[in-house]
Amino acid sequence: MYEKKPLIGITLDSQEPGKYSRYPWYALRENYCTAILDKGATPLPLPHDLCSVDQYLGLIDGLMITGGGHDIDPSLYGVNERHPTVKISPKRTTFEMEITQKALEKNIPVFGICGGMQLLNVALGGSLIQHIPDEADSTIEHNQQNCRHEPCHNVAVLEETILHKIVGLPEIPVNSIHHQAVRNLGRGTRVNALAPDGLIEGIESPEHRFCMGLQWHPEFIVGKHDCTIFKAFVESTRAP
Repeated sequence: MYEKKPLIGITLDSQEPGKYSRYPWYALRENYCTAILDKGATPLPLPHDLCSVDQYLGLIDGLMITGGGHDIDPSLYGVNERHPTVKISPKRTTFEMEITQKALEKNIPVFGICGGMQLLNVALGGSLIQHIPDEADSTIEHNQQNCRHEPCHNVAVLEETILHKIVGLPEIPVNSIHHQAVRNLGRGTRVNALAPDGLIEGIESPEHRFCMGLQWHPEFIVGKHDCTIFKAFVESTRAP
């Protein structure tokens, strides 16, 4: 008998012509999809079409906001000055903000990864540190040079959080590929993980069915805890 699997919408990166193609193109690493497939759900990549947002939300059971080689426009969190390192992707960000806010309104499970966590925080009214080396007193390497499937540093998982309930550990090893971080938390969110330097590594909203952002990339499966996180996300998307 056919068993309907949860359908997880996954946001895409987008690139201008060059390198791979002479025409504009979308990009998505395979491990974003396999992390979902391995937990019994079906991934659905979502082109950046604002007119399709409502239709997408009528189809999907969960939304995963991926990372990418771009940053959120600081004007979206009330900052006019843009750090020289900030690279924006207006079309992608506009689409992701729209679908994320509407998904949260409908209480569809949302999982933000790296840049996806930053977008989730801004979508909820929070703000960001634009460039860690210039704005934070940190001795931690947040943009690792070793392979991404290897750990970079540990994060402390805060007690009495949803993340702590999921992983069941006070500390976990993670990879790290980012130059920005959460500054002020978005509405209704709380911190669930911290780097040794005190930078925020994870956020969650207990007000939603599942609303979590992680600064690291769990799709690289650095440890069993990353698998457990994806399992919890997929389980949250199953019809009660």
